[in-house]
Amino acid sequence: MKETKQPFKPFIPSDKIVPEFTVTSVILGIILAVVFGAANAYLGLRVGMTVSASIPAAVISMGIIRVIMKKDSILENNMVQTIGSAGESLAAGAIFTLPALFMWAAEDDSVAMPSFFVIAIIAICGGVLGVLFMIPLRTALIVEEHGVLPFPEGTACAEVLLAGEEGGSKSKLVFSGLGIAAVYKFIADGLCLFPSEVDWSISAYKGSGFGADVLPALAGVGYICGARVSSYMMGGAVLGWFVIMPMLVLLGGDSVMYPATEAFNTLDTWTLWGSFVRYIGAGAVAAGGILSLIKSLPLIISTFSKAIKGFGHSGGKERTSRDLPLSYALIGIAVVAVLLWLIPSIPVSLLSAVIIVVFGFFFATVSARMVGLVGSSNNPVSGMAIATLLIATVCLKATGSTGFAGMAGAICIGTVICIVAAMAGDTSQDLKTGYIVGATPIRQQIGELIGAVFSGLAIGGVLYLLNAAWGFGDSVQLPAPQATLMKMVVEGVMGGNLPWGLVFIGVFIAIFIEIIGIPVLPFAIGLYLPIHLSVPIMIGGLVRLWMEKRKGQDEKEKKEGINNGILYSSGLIAGEGLVGILLAIFAVFGLNLNLGFSLGNIGGCVFFVLLVASMIFFSLKKYAAKKE
Repeated sequence: MKETKQPFKPFIPSDKIVPEFTVTSVILGIILAVVFGAANAYLGLRVGMTVSASIPAAVISMGIIRVIMKKDSILENNMVQTIGSAGESLAAGAIFTLPALFMWAAEDDSVAMPSFFVIAIIAICGGVLGVLFMIPLRTALIVEEHGVLPFPEGTACAEVLLAGEEGGSKSKLVFSGLGIAAVYKFIADGLCLFPSEVDWSISAYKGSGFGADVLPALAGVGYICGARVSSYMMGGAVLGWFVIMPMLVLLGGDSVMYPATEAFNTLDTWTLWGSFVRYIGAGAVAAGGILSLIKSLPLIISTFSKAIKGFGHSGGKERTSRDLPLSYALIGIAVVAVLLWLIPSIPVSLLSAVIIVVFGFFFATVSARMVGLVGSSNNPVSGMAIATLLIATVCLKATGSTGFAGMAGAICIGTVICIVAAMAGDTSQDLKTGYIVGATPIRQQIGELIGAVFSGLAIGGVLYLLNAAWGFGDSVQLPAPQATLMKMVVEGVMGGNLPWGLVFIGVFIAIFIEIIGIPVLPFAIGLYLPIHLSVPIMIGGLVRLWMEKRKGQDEKEKKEGINNGILYSSGLIAGEGLVGILLAIFAVFGLNLNLGFSLGNIGGCVFFVLLVASMIFFSLKKYAAKKE
């Protein structure tokens, strides 16, 4: 993309004052931050992936502010999505690491459960740092490189906002998906009318099996990711469940190998996956994250050097150029670092606080530029987290901080850095949206801070609730794949109690996949997760592929249909996540809604087919209206 030669003119001129930071936009933004944060936390803990909330938040905002409240303010809608998307990005960073603290407490009675206060403070500190680190970077990345860095999600969100009335009407798609997914999830996992997971083993091919979690959110994720990414995940799952597991049974026979305690030929598919394939997948995911970071090194170096040169640029005097003062940002960064160090219940030393600030600014810079180039979905946050955890664990172990205290300290460092990277990427996308529509940067930055604080408070409650209901790690409901991987990395460096042979098999599978030119991370995630999660994601991706290949329509109609599907899928994800939280509340209070009978695997498949049909129907609904 060529650099813009003419000065950019935002949609709302800098000399025009319109409603922006209002009571309505702030309250609605906070509500959406909590809602999408909770939904993404549930989704991430279940499948290890999260989705962007910016466009759904913008569409919902226009549906409420423009259509229901009869107000016309593009900057108010932009403020809502700015605050609302903060919840999604903070949740994405938190669920990658924090559940490890709960898992250690569950494994060892002498280890105390992390308090709500500790979880909330760590999450808020990471979110605030992510926003503050972006203040000196905004002019360099958003303004000076406009036309060079495309910022895909930020630009797309601006297009939705500029669409105005059309975007408001499309909020019905999000709400339709939310409502249908909520009812579906409640019937499946609340009333238990049909199983949310169908499962079959293949006796003629011992060790293999297949199935699917017939749930709305997974189909929605597949549609949003598309067929290509979904197929990479499916490829990893096929390797695990149809190659590695049967091979283990065939070659292992009646022998026993750690970490399993029984002979290979007596193990069922779930035990084979949990005892062997999960560790192989963990090695592949770790290697994939680090490989993605290594490939980005030239970009990382150039980005960081530019950021240092432009550090301190405070913008101009015009409304659309005003940032929070740099002095405020520096004071805020120092206060956060000192808080993390001095609060006794947070296991962060002075060395750890320094590591957080140094690595935080480094990865915030990298994250902001990378999402500007390739979008948030390709931002290697997990690779940054793994690299940070490795360095932090080695440093803490070298300084005598070992055992649970050292591991908890490493996880806390990794959590803050992970949230910083996720928040910096989200903030940069939001600032790009604001730059295009003519928002005021300082107000957006304040909005991001508000979203970070309320999302941090909410994520603590959500994690406590989900842990009390089902637990993390070994739970079928919440396998917490990323957090389990981070826990393995820290334990492996600190105590050396991992089956390293299996882990290194995964590492070299990842290297092989990289050599043949396939994106490693989605393939590795598919290998690491049960095949039951990859199957519905693949089905959602195939629906998206059918939409893209559909004949008899022009490109505008095709694009509109795909976008309709994305909005509906976003609603599916939010609806399932919210009902998942509700069912967790019921589980904590012992409320059993089970009807006492089930339609079985066939019933689950039938309901899932109806769900997929609804995706197609809502994606094409507008075309049918046009033809009438």
